[in-house]
Amino acid sequence: MLDPTHEIPAPSVRPTPMMEQYIEIKTANPDCLLFYRMGDFYELFFDDAETASRALGITLTKRGKHLGEDIPMCGVPVHAANDYLQKLIGLGHRVAVCEQTEDPAEAKKRGGRSVVRRDVVRLVTPGTITEETLLDAGRNNYLAAVARSRGTGAEGADRFALAWIDISTGEFRLAESEAGRLAADLARIDPREVLLPDSFFADETMRDLIRVLPGATTPLPSAFFDGASAASRLAAYFGIDTLDGLGAFSRVELAAAAAVLAYVEKTQIGERPPLARPVRESDGTVMLVDAATRANLELTRTLSGERRGSLLAAIDRTVTGAGSRLLASRLASPSTDPDEIGQRLDSVAFMLSLGFARGQIRSLLASGPDLSRSLSRLMLHRGGPRDLAAIGMGVSAALGLAERLSQASGGLPAELDAAVDDLAKAPAALAGRLAAALGDELPLLRRDGGFVRAGYDADLDATRALRDESRQVIAGLQGNYAAETEIRALKIRHNNVLGYFIEVPQQYGERLLGADFAGRYIHRQTMAGAMRFITTELAELEARIATAADRSLAMELSIFDALLAAVSAEAEAIRLGADALAKLDHAAALAELADAEGWCRPIIDRSLAFEIEGGRHPVVEQALRNEHADPFVANDCRLGEAGAEAGRIWLITGPNMAGKSTFLRQNALIAVLAQMGSYVPARAAHIGVVDRLFSRVGAADDLARGRSTFMVEMVETASILNQATERSLVILDEIGRGTATFDGLSIAWAAIEHLHEVNRSRGLFATHYHELTALSQRLARLENATVRVKEWEGDVVFLHEIVPGAADRSYGIQVAKLAGLPSSVVARARDVLSRLEETDRQSPSATLIDDLPLFAAALSRAVPERPVVTDPMAEELDRILPDDLTPREALEALYRLKALRTEAKASSKRA
Repeated sequence: MLDPTHEIPAPSVRPTPMMEQYIEIKTANPDCLLFYRMGDFYELFFDDAETASRALGITLTKRGKHLGEDIPMCGVPVHAANDYLQKLIGLGHRVAVCEQTEDPAEAKKRGGRSVVRRDVVRLVTPGTITEETLLDAGRNNYLAAVARSRGTGAEGADRFALAWIDISTGEFRLAESEAGRLAADLARIDPREVLLPDSFFADETMRDLIRVLPGATTPLPSAFFDGASAASRLAAYFGIDTLDGLGAFSRVELAAAAAVLAYVEKTQIGERPPLARPVRESDGTVMLVDAATRANLELTRTLSGERRGSLLAAIDRTVTGAGSRLLASRLASPSTDPDEIGQRLDSVAFMLSLGFARGQIRSLLASGPDLSRSLSRLMLHRGGPRDLAAIGMGVSAALGLAERLSQASGGLPAELDAAVDDLAKAPAALAGRLAAALGDELPLLRRDGGFVRAGYDADLDATRALRDESRQVIAGLQGNYAAETEIRALKIRHNNVLGYFIEVPQQYGERLLGADFAGRYIHRQTMAGAMRFITTELAELEARIATAADRSLAMELSIFDALLAAVSAEAEAIRLGADALAKLDHAAALAELADAEGWCRPIIDRSLAFEIEGGRHPVVEQALRNEHADPFVANDCRLGEAGAEAGRIWLITGPNMAGKSTFLRQNALIAVLAQMGSYVPARAAHIGVVDRLFSRVGAADDLARGRSTFMVEMVETASILNQATERSLVILDEIGRGTATFDGLSIAWAAIEHLHEVNRSRGLFATHYHELTALSQRLARLENATVRVKEWEGDVVFLHEIVPGAADRSYGIQVAKLAGLPSSVVARARDVLSRLEETDRQSPSATLIDDLPLFAAALSRAVPERPVVTDPMAEELDRILPDDLTPREALEALYRLKALRTEAKASSKRA
């Protein structure tokens, strides 16, 4: 980037006025790529140009010299700027958009070296975008701030607070947090950008947090987080004298809220998005799910970062962007309040009861656009005619749904009843006014004009008539010029710089400059492949046309402003209607899901129950159905019942590939679904509220932090054992497998005892350490369970059924065979296994190495390796695919086997 301390060069090498202006604006925004408006392009210079050309894959050129060196330059068209912004923001860049703030004609009046005034009108960052093309319709675009209040005294711990907003929808929330759960809270919110005090980056205790934060991180001076002025800053933003009416907020919460508001005001350059008043989330109101568990369970994204294959993708039946965002939000933050969960389930049950009428409601919902995002763009003066039309259509859809649902027999459940009340408050008069004012075919930008419906304003209609007749005159003039010059490709065009001009391909341009047309066609500009001219006649016509066109556009813009003012006056009612539509879509979508998938309504209370009958994995079941595979095998899970003082732990053994991990995950997902207010994939479910969900499954390293796979496993396990409570649900898969056998067994043993005696959590613990099953004899709440398998002719058949008991073996070699290991390796593995099972595991060094020459050869080349014994008949049988054989091929295969058998008998006799 350009050095902010760069000095203006001496007069002898003084830059051009335009470059002086650029340097001044760039110096004020050193941490952003500067989109500098020049005509129909945003240009970038110096290091910005080099960075953007690499990021966007566009050509890097040069423009003049600076300090004796060429100035690197690249540019993007204004009309396509959003596409380029999307890519830059996705790569983590910040962009300062610098626009022309005066008419070029005014600049000319100041003198020949005067440049058009320009200024930054907006800073575009990942957390502050509002453009429809840059946003994911089904995902909130949160900007979050983290504030810290230092603890006092020996026992005083630091306190943290989070404030997060979505300026594209107006949502604004606050919550306190703790050092131990700050990362989990941020993972739940999943912000696109996180604002942090710059002191965090020099604090060793905060560096681990910064490394794992989702989205981009932006350091801010401590003044942004000033708690002393925070209350007055919030009051000023919302235009109130005191915050008493908003609720009780702690000092650290106010500091976080003030920081996020100050950053919004800075990036929006004076424009204020229509934020709702802040809502405080109380401690313990949502299920705490840490980042590792979210990743392991693939709640909203798979381990590869894709939405497809996640739980969210499997359950999303919404038909609106707002409904999809609400679904994702509730999935990320399951409630711990049984009453709130019950109200959500009542809404789903009501929608489920509607049957065919539910489809009609979903059709009405689908017809409504994204009200909240259109409203936000309009309030930030970034919206256009299509956003106005979206407000009108959305309000009409809201009123239609309110009328339809208010007639429901038997009344509405509480959540939907409140939503219908909000829908009924939608401004019907505004919807009618917008429908009357706006045409059917609308431009994207208001400056393009042509969006006001004919007949809405008589004066505008008259001015348009004059303008349109002039267009016909231009078309006739173009025909005359084409005939006169015999250039069929001649066109009369218009832009904001030249006005009307004649454009011809370059090969014809020299003809117009020749003697035949001397003085008639005045050359104005040469382009790549084209030349531009004007005539006196065209200039005079332009003057007449300009008046009508400008007046027409000015009148349309005035109408737009009047409509915008009307929308602004009803902003609160529109926002409430948008939230109500999202709730209706959310409930109807979950009802559609439950109906299609055969899910049941769970019982949620404050007990320690966890009883699942016929539970299924929602994602795997759908995948099997899509692949036309065997149906998913349902399983029960009972980790506690109502009235119990503590939950149970199931110790699950069985071979790989049998379904242990799927069983673990499906029960965790059922708990998440139930507490978000959804029906669940089971025949019946009774769940006492889970306060925290922990998962330790899979294997992964963290090389950037110097952590091996086993170290990551131990860190995650430590987090679970240090935080889980008796109300938590813990699922652990293969703890201790990343180290030596007896080390791993000892760690797993101690972890189970700690969960049982100290945490007293409900839990599922899958393991291959069969020795752990003995713990059930002395741990009262530990029960053994295993996955049923069946052996058939040396192979293993997975039945995927969880039954009481313990596995006596792991069937690893059979799984290796299914995976396609060479038959010689499988045979050798069986040989080694049989010998290992005969040796004393307590002292393997003397027995195993002597008895297993393969290992001895690896340690000492003095002992030869025992040759691998193979069975020719077995190999031949492995190659035969009975279903693919013709009768003749089957007979030939039988003869080959007979020959091999004869040869084997002969070899045996010779031996």
